[in-house]
Amino acid sequence: MIPGGGQPNMQQLLQQAQKMQQDLAAAQEELARAEVQGQAGGGLVRATVTGSGELRALVIDPKAVDPEDTETLADLVVAAVQAANENAQALQQEKLGPLAAGLGGGTGIPGLPF
Repeated sequence: MIPGGGQPNMQQLLQQAQKMQQDLAAAQEELARAEVQGQAGGGLVRATVTGSGELRALVIDPKAVDPEDTETLADLVVAAVQAANENAQALQQEKLGPLAAGLGGGTGIPGLPF
C-alpha cells in the first residue's frame, strides 16, 4: 500500500453520495417553489413560471388586446412564456449545476435538464 493512499473508504463514499442526494432533493424542492418571470412587448405580456418550468401566472396589459389582431397577442404570450422558461432554465443551472458536477458532470443523469 502507498502511504496516505490506498482504497477509498466505502462508508465515507456512501455518506457523500447520500449527502449529494439530499442536497439535490433540497435544490429541486427550492426550484419548485421559486418563481421567475419573462416578458414580451415591452412588458405588455408577463409570464411567471416556477423554477421547474410550471406556468403559474400570465398577465396581459389591456393595451395588448386588439380584437382585430389576435395573432400578435398570441405571439407575445408565447414569447413571454419562452422568456420565463429560459429564466427558469438559468435558475436550474445555477441551483443544480454544482450538484450535478459532483455526481460526475451532469451529463446523462436522468431528470436533469443539462
